[in-house]
Amino acid sequence: MDRNLTPELMDDPALDPARHGQALRGLARLNRVSGADRIPWHAIRDWARGSHGPFTLLDVATGSGDVPLGLAARAGRAGLELRLHGCDVSPVALEHARERSHRAGVSFECIVQDAVHEPFTRRFDVVTCNLFLHHLDEADAVSLLRNAAAACSGLLLVSDLRRDPAGLLLAAAGSRALSRSPVVHVDAVKSVRAAWTPAELAGLARRAGLEGFTIGRRFPRRMLLEWRCPR
Repeated sequence: MDRNLTPELMDDPALDPARHGQALRGLARLNRVSGADRIPWHAIRDWARGSHGPFTLLDVATGSGDVPLGLAARAGRAGLELRLHGCDVSPVALEHARERSHRAGVSFECIVQDAVHEPFTRRFDVVTCNLFLHHLDEADAVSLLRNAAAACSGLLLVSDLRRDPAGLLLAAAGSRALSRSPVVHVDAVKSVRAAWTPAELAGLARRAGLEGFTIGRRFPRRMLLEWRCPR
C-alpha cells in the first residue's frame, strides 16, 4: 500500500468556520473513543518516574487540544502537574482549544505558530505531536521532528496513524459511526493513505538527528516514536 499524500479538507484555510468547527468536534469524539491521549500518557507517566512535577508540556499542531487536555485529566488523577501549551497554524482551532480548556478549568497557553518552518524560542520538559505528521511530505516531516526535538529538554513523543489496509477500513467505518461531518469522513481516509509506516518514520527520525529513539506499535493502528533528550 503506497503512500498517497493529498490535501485534506481541514488543511484549507478557506474552510467555512462552521464546517471547521463541526469537523473539530467530530475529531474530538474520534480521539476520545480511540483513546488518543492514552498513548502518550503511558510514556509520560513512566518518564516522570514518580515525580509530581510541575512539567511544562507543548503539544505541536494541537488542533482543538484534544490530546493535551486528556493528558491533563490523566495527570491530575495521578497527582502529576502538567502546564499545558499548544501551537497550531489555525486560529479557528486554537479558539476551540481555548474554549474547551476554559470549560475544563485547565490553564492552556495557545500559540499561533507554524512548527514546520518556525523554530521554537523556548524549551519544554515534554513535547508531543499527535496525528499530524501524516499531513507532511518528507522534507517537512524531518523539519517538524527537528524543531520539536530542539524545543524539548526531556521527552519527545510523536504519535500517529500507521498506513495499512486494516487502518484504512477502520478509519472509513469509524469516522462515519462517530461523526456526521463530511469533512471528517473524507479526511479520515485521506489521513491513513498519507500515513507513514514504522520503518518510514524511523528513517525520518534518523534524518532529523534523533539518536536513540524507539518506535512502538499501539492500538488502534497507531505508532509512537519516543525520544529522550540527552542530558
